[in-house]
Amino acid sequence: MEDVDGIKKAAILLISLGPETSAQIMKMLPDSYIQKVSYEIANIDHVKPEEREGILQEFMEMSQAQEYILDGGIDYAKDLLNKALGPQRAKEVIDMLNQIQLRERPFNIARKADTQQLTTLLLNEQPQTVALILCYMQPDKAANVLAQFPVDKQTEIAERIGTISRTSPVVIEKIEKVIESKFSNYIDNDTETVGGVHTLTEILNSIGRSTEKSIISELEERQPELAEEVKASLFTFEDIVTLQKGDVQKVLRQVDHDDLVLALKGGAEDLQEFIFENLSKRAVETLREDLQFMGPARLSAVEEAQQKVVNVIRRLDDQGEIYIQRGEQDAIIS
Repeated sequence: MEDVDGIKKAAILLISLGPETSAQIMKMLPDSYIQKVSYEIANIDHVKPEEREGILQEFMEMSQAQEYILDGGIDYAKDLLNKALGPQRAKEVIDMLNQIQLRERPFNIARKADTQQLTTLLLNEQPQTVALILCYMQPDKAANVLAQFPVDKQTEIAERIGTISRTSPVVIEKIEKVIESKFSNYIDNDTETVGGVHTLTEILNSIGRSTEKSIISELEERQPELAEEVKASLFTFEDIVTLQKGDVQKVLRQVDHDDLVLALKGGAEDLQEFIFENLSKRAVETLREDLQFMGPARLSAVEEAQQKVVNVIRRLDDQGEIYIQRGEQDAIIS
């Protein structure tokens, strides 16, 4: 597990937990992490059982360690982890937590950069900028970088480091963006790749429409071919109109009435009519009446109801009870 980076571990963990649980977790992640983890999930074709077990075990240990730290501090955590895991494993877990905290600090790209590349790129920066970056780096690496500056600049940078007390987060963010832009052509920044469309599709089908649209939109800009492949596999609520009449009726028989009303609240008029065509006259009358007298509904609630309908469709498709058209690659042979 030491050779697996954090984003890939997170992707394997989410795959192991299944699409429903993973979707709930991803909803709570920042957008930047959702994108990164999604790309990594898409790049994983299979997970070895021992790899999955190792990452699940590590996750449990890290969660336990974090809880101990919150309860009583680092020394308290070390003491309990020593008893639970043994001294060696306890040290490894604490070190991993420290590394995670380090990666969350600003100027992560500078900490990962080759020392010589970093020095070359910083030589033309203002002393106050160099000083700020070195403050966030590993001390030994910062020392190596500083040593390669001319003596007069070394002193000026050292003076700046010694007098820095507080810096605005806004200023740090601006400088970090500029530095990352300059470094992008020189430094391997562990850019995320994509693949494993099936797993990514399962999670996107459970994650909620707003986040799903955001990810697809980003994919369309970054990797159009992958985006098309994902969209070809991704079934949305609006895609219900592509189902055969008999399949639609099977789906509607298993959808809760209240969920259907709420789902249709956000549906286009032609989609509503399509649903009505596949219901009995009495059911349509009831549905129209409920829609007419239904008050305003939150977008999140409508999307959740639509997702419930999609979940029924996907389950029936997995069971072979209905057929979802997926293009030429999934054609029916008669």
